[in-house]
Amino acid sequence: MDRTPRPRVVVVGAGFGGLWAVKTLARAPVDVVLIDRQNYHLFQPLLYQVATAELSPAEIAEPIRSIVGLYRNVTVMLGDVTGIDTKARKVLTKAGHDVPYDFLILATGAQHAYFGHDDWERFAPGLKLIEDATEIRRRILLAFEHAENETDVAERRRLMNIVVVGGGPTGVEMAGAIAELVRFALARDFRNIDPRAARIILVEGGPRILSGLPPDLSGDAKRRLEKLGVEVRLDAAVTDVNAEFVEAGGARIDARTVIWAAGIQASPAGAWLGAKCDRAGRILVNPDLSVPDHPEVFAIGDTAAAFDKAGNPLPGMAPVAKQQGVYVAELIRQRVRGRTSVRPFRYRNYGNFAAIGRRAAVIDLGWIHMRGLIAWILWSFAHIYFLIGFRNRMIVAVQWLWAYFTFQRGARLIVGRRE
Repeated sequence: MDRTPRPRVVVVGAGFGGLWAVKTLARAPVDVVLIDRQNYHLFQPLLYQVATAELSPAEIAEPIRSIVGLYRNVTVMLGDVTGIDTKARKVLTKAGHDVPYDFLILATGAQHAYFGHDDWERFAPGLKLIEDATEIRRRILLAFEHAENETDVAERRRLMNIVVVGGGPTGVEMAGAIAELVRFALARDFRNIDPRAARIILVEGGPRILSGLPPDLSGDAKRRLEKLGVEVRLDAAVTDVNAEFVEAGGARIDARTVIWAAGIQASPAGAWLGAKCDRAGRILVNPDLSVPDHPEVFAIGDTAAAFDKAGNPLPGMAPVAKQQGVYVAELIRQRVRGRTSVRPFRYRNYGNFAAIGRRAAVIDLGWIHMRGLIAWILWSFAHIYFLIGFRNRMIVAVQWLWAYFTFQRGARLIVGRRE
């Protein structure tokens, strides 16, 4: 009997990139260890709907062990990675359970970036985790609860102003969802205030929102947001955020609720390796997504700074991470079989999406631009398709249909610490 140990592949991070790498390696002649500090895979593109009370957290998350449980060569480890010993080829964890590897895939994602103003985070939470989404939901709903009982006109106005910082897909989708939440779902809940009088302000430091999309779609998205009642302020870089106001573009906006969607910073994976990184902390990888000087280590998704044929950086999107995860896993399979010649990674762009509220979206498919209800239907089908688990797909589809026809938001729960 052959007792030669099989190569061990350690994957850090169970996001889109890490999970698809594991799925691709499921039947390869290797042993896989998947490490994550959470016990679930999170569908981040719909986090904003948890933050705006349209979905509950369990509807966009699935336990990791349930996803990979049928793969006999995969072991799941709940742990917090603190470093990497490249000489000993070990992943170091906070609990001291170091994990040796023959190949290492870093899919550790990203966190919020406040451009040197980390003190703003307490006033303007970002949106990367379930905890972030429930905290934002708590702040939005509490603002209207406090406004209902507030007698001071200026303070009531401050409570009913909500500022979203950042005009990328997350900021646009968040602003549109909040506008519909206050116009429809909350409109009948209060007696002393009219939630429809709330101001939703989207602040963008550049000349247009959705700068990654063509100008015609960006302009269409802006018009649709304004039709929903969102105030869009362009060329308005934020210079101050505190508990009472936001200063952007030289103007002061009184607001108790601020949501940050303006930038991201990669995980500390680059520092663990001592690798060369870009300004956002992403590892500058080789064309095959390996880390320079460490051919057995790969970085994918938001952990990697990779580029297309034209030299443009690939966006931090789920499709990029998923394709990179599959590519790296296939590359490792080839190396295990003794093949060393592998084509460089090439991203296939199947389109960029952004939703504006509950019945409109913009889509750039390259050869055609789509907008409006048809685009929103395609956006909905795409997101339901990529959700993990049949149960989640069915629940989200039903929830969206219910919200579409009734304008209700069933997840309007205030949870977390009390104020």
